[in-house]
Amino acid sequence: MLSSIVKEHQNKQAAKKESQEQKRKEAVRAANNLTQALVDHLNVRVAQAYLNQRKLDAEAKQLQQSATAFAKQTHLWLNLVESFSSALKEIGDAENWAQSIEGDMRTIATALEYSYKASQDAHGSNVN
Repeated sequence: MLSSIVKEHQNKQAAKKESQEQKRKEAVRAANNLTQALVDHLNVRVAQAYLNQRKLDAEAKQLQQSATAFAKQTHLWLNLVESFSSALKEIGDAENWAQSIEGDMRTIATALEYSYKASQDAHGSNVN
């Protein structure tokens, strides 16, 4: 009787142990499934973040290239405007030079006219 109680107790213990082992295995499988689902969910977000980062990097590179091209174009425009400004200055200098020459020529022409009239008057006075 005592041995049957002990055997019954051992059988119950073995059944409980088996049941606990089964539940532990199910818990481990469920934990693994949960972990895999979480990792998959996070991987989707990480992959999306990675793709977004690649797109941002590509757009930043394109923006940098556009900015560089714009800076070069602006530099060319500044050089063109500077050349135009210099040409206008030279035209202004040439115009000023021409006006100065014209004034000198008028002075010379007036002096020659005055000298011619004076010589005509002196010549006409000698004839009379």
